[in-house]
Amino acid sequence: MTPTFSRPFSRKLSRRRFLTTAAATGAGALGGGLAMPYLSRAADRPQITHGVQSGDVGTDGGVVWARADRPSQMMVEVATTESFKDARVLPPIAALPESDFTAKMLLENLPAGQDIFYRVKFRDLSHIDISSEPVVGRFRTAPANKRDVSFVWGGDVAGQGWGINPDEGGMFTFETMRKHKPDFLLHSGDSIYADGPIKGEVTLPDGKIWKNITVEEKAKVAETLNEFRAAHKYNFLDSNVRAFNAEVPIFVQWDDHEVTNNWSLSKQLPAAYKERDITLLAARAARAFHEMYPMRESIVEPGRVYRTLNYGPHLDVFMLDERSYRGPNGPNLQESYGPDSYFLGPDQMAWLKRALLNSRATWKVIASDMPLSIIVYDDAANRQGSEAFAQGDGPPRGRELEIADLLRFIKTAGVANTVWLTADVHYAAAHYYDPNKAQFQDFEPFWEFVSGPLHAGTFGPNELDNTFGPEVRFIKAPGLDKQNLPPSAGMQFFGHVKIDGATGQMTVTLRDRADVALWSTTLDPKVS
Repeated sequence: MTPTFSRPFSRKLSRRRFLTTAAATGAGALGGGLAMPYLSRAADRPQITHGVQSGDVGTDGGVVWARADRPSQMMVEVATTESFKDARVLPPIAALPESDFTAKMLLENLPAGQDIFYRVKFRDLSHIDISSEPVVGRFRTAPANKRDVSFVWGGDVAGQGWGINPDEGGMFTFETMRKHKPDFLLHSGDSIYADGPIKGEVTLPDGKIWKNITVEEKAKVAETLNEFRAAHKYNFLDSNVRAFNAEVPIFVQWDDHEVTNNWSLSKQLPAAYKERDITLLAARAARAFHEMYPMRESIVEPGRVYRTLNYGPHLDVFMLDERSYRGPNGPNLQESYGPDSYFLGPDQMAWLKRALLNSRATWKVIASDMPLSIIVYDDAANRQGSEAFAQGDGPPRGRELEIADLLRFIKTAGVANTVWLTADVHYAAAHYYDPNKAQFQDFEPFWEFVSGPLHAGTFGPNELDNTFGPEVRFIKAPGLDKQNLPPSAGMQFFGHVKIDGATGQMTVTLRDRADVALWSTTLDPKVS
């Protein structure tokens, strides 16, 4: 079955109708029907521990998230004005130890293209007359008409031991992105580095000291459920991240470091792991990932990451999962398609083809947590094995068979205006795919844009595989003699996409954390 969320034109709810509904169901409850809990006994109040988040926003709503410090109920008010006049009060939901006191709620029946304000409190389950201080967040629902759309993307946070350093402004790239007031962040994965301990101090090549904020659970690799949870919560300690999350919705996918480096079913865990079962680690990591982000959940397959997010007439986003269904990392040289060469896997491939075929959006953004033609070795030290699609020049082999099949389908079915966005390799690049320069030529030209890291070590550049004819139009990387540069070196990257509501043109800009526009291009939409 195809998981479909937030169809763009299925419900047209005006702001006036929303306010009328709110007055009937919510404002009366505030006025005299239901008594809201009073704020007292300040030392005993529940605490909202890591700010608020919103995500998977569509034309009629989105998911909101928060975490408490004890068993409690999350209470949410939603309004179309910052004053919360005529706010709608929603039924409370429980935040229990089983979910690490996290709670998330789908806000529905909201007007399209509208700034939405939400206010979150937690009410102590043991003392229901005691509640937390409120925390306010906001998002904008997707448009039902052809208005401008703006979003940012990137990945790779708190990697290689580069954690939160207040002396360097913390995770400063998030503040830079926030200033653009994007409609959402497309997070391309490696949202944490569960396999990367955070030490208190790191000595830089010039002798300076990088000083991290530390927590006990990040002193080692994550193995228990609570350690995976703590890795996510560590990032939320950063004030830049919390401020960003309160204002900008997130569309999130995962990659390898949410579990461990380059994980697949063939992963041989290093000696740092006492838990030797990779499937058990992956299960714990998946649970923590879904607990910590405001994702719409699939009833068909609980825990599913791949999904379609419709963001108005100009944009559909197809979030891929290139971890959960892949075959084992290996040489990746199979000449026929089978379980060893799965990357998306047959079910996800079928879903993606259907979703692309059914899309009526001007632009179809394929959010891939790994690049198509950049070679990423499973064993980087010995330059062996494949971690991504690519494995070297020549015709499609192994995991590339899926890409060849998909590109052929896109051409044959007449699916227009596909763009691939990714991160993972810790440098910025723009690749133009030209069938005339490819070994496999049965596809229409397209673009792939690479950004990141948002806050991690900078690497690259990597080798390119010529199977699909990528042409490097831009690259910004430190060079092979300067690997794992700290965030303070300034080479932290994000991408910014703007779609013009009137013309449908897409402008893609690659930026650094100082907000310098490094490179940009404007794409004209084709009429399908």
